[in-house]
Amino acid sequence: MIRTARFFKTLTFLALATLPASAPALAQQCGGNFQQFLAGVKQEAVAKGLSASAADRTLNGAQIDRKVLSRDRAQGVFKMTFLDFSKRVISGYRMNNGAANMQKYASVFQRAEREYGVPAPVITAFWALETDFGAVQGDFNTVNALATLAHDCRRPELFRPQLIAAIAMVQKGDLDPRTTTGAWAGEIGQVQMLPEDILLYGRDGDGDGHVDLKGSAPDAILTAAAFIKHLGWRPNEPWLQEVTVPSTLDWSQTGLGKARRASDWAAAGVTPRSGQIAGDLPAALILPQGRNGPAFLAYPNFDIYLEWNQSFIYTTSAAYFATRLAGAPVYNQGNPDQGLNDAQMRQLQTKLSAAGYDVGKVDGILGARTRASVQDVQKRLGFPADGWPTPALLAQL
Repeated sequence: MIRTARFFKTLTFLALATLPASAPALAQQCGGNFQQFLAGVKQEAVAKGLSASAADRTLNGAQIDRKVLSRDRAQGVFKMTFLDFSKRVISGYRMNNGAANMQKYASVFQRAEREYGVPAPVITAFWALETDFGAVQGDFNTVNALATLAHDCRRPELFRPQLIAAIAMVQKGDLDPRTTTGAWAGEIGQVQMLPEDILLYGRDGDGDGHVDLKGSAPDAILTAAAFIKHLGWRPNEPWLQEVTVPSTLDWSQTGLGKARRASDWAAAGVTPRSGQIAGDLPAALILPQGRNGPAFLAYPNFDIYLEWNQSFIYTTSAAYFATRLAGAPVYNQGNPDQGLNDAQMRQLQTKLSAAGYDVGKVDGILGARTRASVQDVQKRLGFPADGWPTPALLAQL
């Protein structure tokens, strides 16, 4: 699964020298004759200090993969509710295998937490959701996928650096351009990392001298830990905590971006279902399906999940999964109010947009801007302002 937040950031390629200011601009950044495009990629790679032979080994034989373009054009939108999605992805199989893998690789996880401050359940939850602990890593040729998306003129500024990073991996002996496969967007291995990220944060966990995220669980575990630390993980702090909320709460104060001290939430009657509230830490009270569904305090480390993937439902599910692996009980699913179907959600977004709200694209997705708009209009119309749109709200609009 593409981690959109960092996928749409071009990281500084620290592993390579920067292109000299005097170097001529390459004429063909994308599109046009594919072989001429690859020649330009080779020219840029060599200018950045990579060997011509590594570029040739990587690019000779590269082909446009039409299935990659089809996947890119037909990306699904995330419209499942939190309860539906979390129940689907947090299975008994994943819970059992997560526990077994944390025990099997206990020494590696201990090293990951010692060196990077990231606990085993956090890494394990990502490992499970991304590839089922390495069982489903994707079967697209990585070089072909990256070359296809770099040549395509939709987002060349994002994929061209990844193709050059793949050349660097070939030069290091960490990628075979003919046999290395992964996701359709070029992500590799058990925790699905892009080549630039592997070069910057890849770690040799098994001591064989290579970073092999496809075949080595220790490499994947330490690399994930290094990357999560880079995103800003705060050691020895919680990330998500299920809570029980009083019916008298001011719902307009809930939601991401509205953090207050956890002790203030406690004073307002919010109580943890397990453990203790981290009183001095800032925390946002999030309600994935409104005031009558599950409720969580999201601490600063929850922001790291949003860096990994911008989908609120995916990240909340991943963070909750990690709490389960750490010993938290199954959530109280409550009795959420009826939500909107796809057509109703689009109708709601259209009405909100016409009323002057910025909901972004009318796509049927209850994203951050739509939630914020819903919360504002709920408060204005006298509804409980919990950010969860209902048929009654739509009818009122």
